Amino acid sequence: MPFVQNKSFKPNFVLRNKHINTLYRFLFSRTKVNFNRKRIETNDNDFIDLDFSKVNSDNIVIIIHGLEGSSSSNYMQTITETLNKENIDVVAFNMRGCSGEPNKLLSSYHSGKTEDLLSVIQFLEKNYNYHQIHIVGYSLGGNLTIKFMGEFANKMPKSVFSAVGISVPCDLKGSVEAISKAENKIYMNGFLKTLKEKAKQKSEQFPKANISVRDIDKANNFYVFDDLFTGPINGFVDANDYWKKSSCKQFIKDINLPTMLISAKDDPFLNEACYPVKESIANDYFTFIQTEYGGHLGFVSGFRLKKQRWIENKILDFIVENS
Repeated sequence: MPFVQNKSFKPNFVLRNKHINTLYRFLFSRTKVNFNRKRIETNDNDFIDLDFSKVNSDNIVIIIHGLEGSSSSNYMQTITETLNKENIDVVAFNMRGCSGEPNKLLSSYHSGKTEDLLSVIQFLEKNYNYHQIHIVGYSLGGNLTIKFMGEFANKMPKSVFSAVGISVPCDLKGSVEAISKAENKIYMNGFLKTLKEKAKQKSEQFPKANISVRDIDKANNFYVFDDLFTGPINGFVDANDYWKKSSCKQFIKDINLPTMLISAKDDPFLNEACYPVKESIANDYFTFIQTEYGGHLGFVSGFRLKKQRWIENKILDFIVENS
């Protein structure tokens, strides 16, 4: 499928502001799902917490949160409710260290850790009888999803049928450049606050790792933080090495199962490098839908409930079409 400029998403005048649309989803779009948690052990003696919401379906959707998110994030809750209402089971994949408890290893979650997604799929295949698995990733989780679909294209588990990415930083360096703008300082500071807390926690958990907490605490952008922490603890040389190897854009050419990306043109977390127009035109399995408005993970068109589910309905339609 080609690159599609979508004109059907038309938010009201107030929600055409990218920051209002972004923050409205984070702050006001409230749904409460009662998940049941299952902890799985990884091959490297760590753990991943999975949160299930079942309706006794033959199919299941793995949903993956963004940076510093979890199963409790608003967008994770609303897609779960939407899919459950259509008789589809959901499992929320809480990446390492994001379920409310620190993981056991020095390394943690990051944008390119696709081996953990593979572990989740293999766990589902071994322990449940689902006919189909679909994957939906948000922001960082969307990068992970699309990277996985290309990286594992020739060794994909047979249970996987399709994937969706929402507001995806397909070029991580480009995303860092976008979020580093002065107008996006509120987002940057919010992320760095919790990330620095986790870095301090890691330094206490692994004192011999020589994590420079003092320097990390001074970091005021992702260039510095990923250079000092995210890159090194996860086996990368530095921030640039991490971003280059983990960005999903380079893997799109190899995707051979139905995959859809939806991102807004006004997303404050993305710049032009993050929009894979050429890649989508070159791959019939990959659809890139770009809306004029929507912000980052927003896509709220109005303040009434039914006006807040445009993106959920697009995801649902795609999964149904590819089931």
